[in-house]
Amino acid sequence: MTEQERNDLETRVKASIEKIRPYLQEDGGDVQFVRMTDEKVVYVELQGHCGSCPYALMTLKNGVESAIKEDVPEIVSVERVE
Repeated sequence: MTEQERNDLETRVKASIEKIRPYLQEDGGDVQFVRMTDEKVVYVELQGHCGSCPYALMTLKNGVESAIKEDVPEIVSVERVE
């Protein structure tokens, strides 16, 4: 992946995250982009209530990952960093 392609993907991923952040913030949580690998795996940090919620994995996979992959289908997966 070229630097330009990487920058384009990161920009699209961050825009997708910005679209879903208000929903997480309504429940006292948040999500922050951390990094993206060359294999197109995105790492995010769940913050606030989302960081300690027992449903965090469900939020990550069914919410955050689904939204990002819908907007940026090239993304392989979204993973959580602690």
